[in-house]
Amino acid sequence: MSTTTTNTATATATGNFTFTQWDEKPVAGADGGARIAHAAVTNDFTGGIQATGTSCQYTLVYTDETTGAFTGHEFIEGNIDGRSGSFVLEQRGSFGADGTISCTLTVHPGSGSGELAGLAGTGSFTARHGDSTVPYTFTYDID
Repeated sequence: MSTTTTNTATATATGNFTFTQWDEKPVAGADGGARIAHAAVTNDFTGGIQATGTSCQYTLVYTDETTGAFTGHEFIEGNIDGRSGSFVLEQRGSFGADGTISCTLTVHPGSGSGELAGLAGTGSFTARHGDSTVPYTFTYDID
């Protein structure tokens, strides 16, 4: 399902993304304590953003087994509300002992191509640990 609202040049797209692959590897630190990991992730987006097989790279910081933070970049090739091209999302988030994952999304400036050249935008998602499909909200404009 997709919802798009337009005010002047700004639009909001909603939908879901699904983790199709999550490959996490430890980098440094100890099990049970502070540590760093790297995750290579592949997602499929439906709704306002349509894309399959995206490429996302995360660095995760665990302060214990269930709490921490992450940063990442995701290359998305597909379309936003019918406009095709590619762009990169910067992601910053946290995860807690209660299983909640919160993340903000920002389009990396200048990363849009094709009909998405000039794309700027921000968004977010909130998920529960173990959810494979996650709803997102994305507000954007294209110069």
